[in-house]
Amino acid sequence: MFWVSCAITLYLIVILGCHQHLLAVTGAEVVRMYKTLLGSQGFRNGMDLYFKRHDGQAVTCEDFYAAMRDANNADFANFLLCWDPIVKVASSYNAEARTFSLKFSQEVPPTPGQPIKEPMFIPVAVGLLDSTGKEVPLSSVHHDGIVQSIANNGQPVYTTVLRVTKKEEEFIFSDVSERPIPSLLRGYSAPIRLETDLTDSDLFLLLAYDSDEFNRWEAGQVLARKLMLNLVADFQQNKPLVLNPKFVLGLRSILSDLSLDKEFVARAISLPGEGEIMDMMEVADPDAVHAVRSFIRKQLAHELKAELLSTVENNRSSEEYVFDHPNLSRRALKNIALAYLASLEDSKCTELVLNEYKTATNMTEQFAALAALAQNPGKTRDDILADFYSKWKEDYLVVNKWFQLQAISNIPGNVENVRNLLSHPAFDLRNPNKVYSLIGGFCGSPVNFHAKDGSGYKFLGEIVMQLDKMNPQVASRMVSAFSRWRRYDETRQNLAKVSTTGEDIVCQWTVRKRV
Repeated sequence: MFWVSCAITLYLIVILGCHQHLLAVTGAEVVRMYKTLLGSQGFRNGMDLYFKRHDGQAVTCEDFYAAMRDANNADFANFLLCWDPIVKVASSYNAEARTFSLKFSQEVPPTPGQPIKEPMFIPVAVGLLDSTGKEVPLSSVHHDGIVQSIANNGQPVYTTVLRVTKKEEEFIFSDVSERPIPSLLRGYSAPIRLETDLTDSDLFLLLAYDSDEFNRWEAGQVLARKLMLNLVADFQQNKPLVLNPKFVLGLRSILSDLSLDKEFVARAISLPGEGEIMDMMEVADPDAVHAVRSFIRKQLAHELKAELLSTVENNRSSEEYVFDHPNLSRRALKNIALAYLASLEDSKCTELVLNEYKTATNMTEQFAALAALAQNPGKTRDDILADFYSKWKEDYLVVNKWFQLQAISNIPGNVENVRNLLSHPAFDLRNPNKVYSLIGGFCGSPVNFHAKDGSGYKFLGEIVMQLDKMNPQVASRMVSAFSRWRRYDETRQNLAKVSTTGEDIVCQWTVRKRV
């Protein structure tokens, strides 16, 4: 009873976000902040007290908070306030005094009934890097008129947690020999929206050298988003596309570092999705974004071909399938490397991926190789898709994945391939899961669903009309793909409205779905 009741409570805290005041973030992030503030032993002390106090009880977020606070004699004022702050950080360096300053300002957006929000308690884990990318040992920090020592028993400390509790405050690091690059919010120490004055050069250095994997990944994603948006503008103006060599260098340093966690490497070399980039544009341009992302992926594959080939070789395994972190991360890294290599449409790379498909000992690796090959139209693609279906046609869940893989493809004019799949013997429009796989999958390809000629809109409009007679609920779910039609150019807006017999039908189906 003891462990069951407490485990269920902790599960609810993590999954449901603990409390109505914390619904802006997940409970897991809140729980992790306690550990960031208290350390592993302090967090364990708090958990022990929580279990001791609340066995068999229905508890609240305040109870969990009180256990953490009381077990560590800690001050967590304002920790339970609604979490959705925007935190801005400005840095400055005083060469004469050898000090480095970080000025924080926080703003919590108003909500109905609360136009003015109190400043929050925000743990910000910070480290400093020098101009060569090496960690700067932290000796002390001046805050609120008090100098706090950071060094631990004479041992160098490279990360410290700053407790930001006011609307505006400053932390000054002493004994800093050169202007450093701050590594802010290490380990994603708090779920905040962070705005900094980091330059692109700072971000490139963090990408290449930061010891904190979250910040290294974040630097890469920020740079990739900036790079993609700039290249989209160049594409729209018919300028030649050029990939920044520093970006390639940063990803090469990650791929070449065998000490890094393989799952992290797989995520770090993955580009932001097309939808994410379009969300950052005033007027979404699916064609430009797709062209730019494809260009970057292909250029990276070309520039990093040797490293990617080595990655595949070093992460190949003929052993029996094992479900654990080392093998999960190994497969993830190998599979992303295969996807890059397949984009080159080089005969040797195609043969390599084809061999990985044929020799795979598990579904994960076989399907990843299939997906890599399926991104390029041609006989190899057609043959491998047919082979996969012949092997797995008796497993309807796998067949659904097979439908989705083809539907979500960005190959030109894919709407016709999807139309043809409607008459495939394994497809049934009356089966919701098959509809979600094929029709929903097609809507997940921005460049084809939002095709300039309106073919994607027309196709979905026709399908929704048929579905509405069979299963209105499924129809309403499918039509939600039109819900953001105002994000696109006027031509696409008009085509979307025509394809749904006017804007009103979109609204009617959307309302029906919500009801």
